[in-house]
Amino acid sequence: MRLPDEQLRAGHIPADLYRQIPPGTDLRKVVIVQEAPRNYTGPVVLTLVVITGSVALLLVIAFVVQVVAASVVSVLSATCGISYTLNRASRRRKSPGPLRK
Repeated sequence: MRLPDEQLRAGHIPADLYRQIPPGTDLRKVVIVQEAPRNYTGPVVLTLVVITGSVALLLVIAFVVQVVAASVVSVLSATCGISYTLNRASRRRKSPGPLRK
């Protein structure tokens, strides 16, 4: 019995509590009420739900922005004759010239 809660479960009264008991008290009738250990399940689950909801919300916003942009481009190209193309500029390195001193 190393921990205080093990001592309390075994029926032992710690010295600091023993000093607080009034003299003449029957120790067989003393009940020591201890606080229940903290349960972290609720806060952990709440944190996971918030993170999952935030990620899902960001994915929905990204999808909606993509759909809106595509619809705007299609409407503009159909009505005004404006087209939008994506060009990837190729990056070619220039060959190194002669070294000058």
